[in-house]
Amino acid sequence: MIYVKGLDFAITWKGIGMGKGTVKLIANNKKAFHDYFIEDKYEAGISLAGTEVKSLRMGKCSVKESFIRIENGEVMIYGMHISPYEKGNIFNKDPLRPRKLLMHKYEINKMAGKMKEKGYTVVPLQVYFKGSLVKVEIALARGKKLYDKRQDIAKKDMRRESEREFKVKNLY
Repeated sequence: MIYVKGLDFAITWKGIGMGKGTVKLIANNKKAFHDYFIEDKYEAGISLAGTEVKSLRMGKCSVKESFIRIENGEVMIYGMHISPYEKGNIFNKDPLRPRKLLMHKYEINKMAGKMKEKGYTVVPLQVYFKGSLVKVEIALARGKKLYDKRQDIAKKDMRRESEREFKVKNLY
């Protein structure tokens, strides 16, 4: 193994190994980018049971319908579906149970202050492994109006059309 100072990964004879900085995406919430303007992003740990981690390693997670609340100075995620582990038997937990997110107190206070302003909410963006730890990327977001969504769709259509024209030009 060769370790390079300042880099988070080790090069082994098999290739790049799983170091501290390795990120493996489990679930993504594309709908959040459509429905909200993303202001700030935070990374939070998540409190899980052992069988839930095993299920996440198999990629069985959904954050599409989930939402986040701050209660008694703790950040909780609701509606995050982690499928029960097939070999878990009695150790499996409820797939939709509320889970505690692990964040620093000053980050929680900053988010709580912004959430008191009108139109702000906290939404989960993605769930991923960072090394061996499960992390959730959450964002402080402001809801979009219908006309904002229409403008975004029009911009995407224009971009796709220009890319298509560029591709056609390069073929000939």
